[in-house]
Amino acid sequence: MPQHIAHLALVVADYDEAIAFYTQKLGFTLIEDTILSESKRWVLVEPKGQASAGNKSCRLLLAKAANEEQLSRVGNQTGGRVFLFLNTDDFWRDYHQMLANEVRFVRPPVEESYGTVAVFEDLYGNLWDLIEPKK
Repeated sequence: MPQHIAHLALVVADYDEAIAFYTQKLGFTLIEDTILSESKRWVLVEPKGQASAGNKSCRLLLAKAANEEQLSRVGNQTGGRVFLFLNTDDFWRDYHQMLANEVRFVRPPVEESYGTVAVFEDLYGNLWDLIEPKK
């Protein structure tokens, strides 16, 4: 059986503020928001158009920090390295939309051998690459 990564857990401070950032600022689609208990929800988001691309999608599981140790990891899950990589078919369209949505870029766009890339922060400070790969 072929394998693929289905979900990546992203530790967040608050479900609703994380949903708002990913859906309103980045344009992601909210796939599921199911209440599991008084303090826990199953929240999945994915980049827009991902399902229609026909690929097995890797979704973000927004996981609210449940204790002080987990809360200390919010925004720094990789020790300051770029954590996630968002590919696009139109870098400049998405870059300008993200700027209009007040997404903070910490490294400006550059042309690299592999494509056009810029680094942005999510609402907690995790670093992402926005990349349009060279064809």
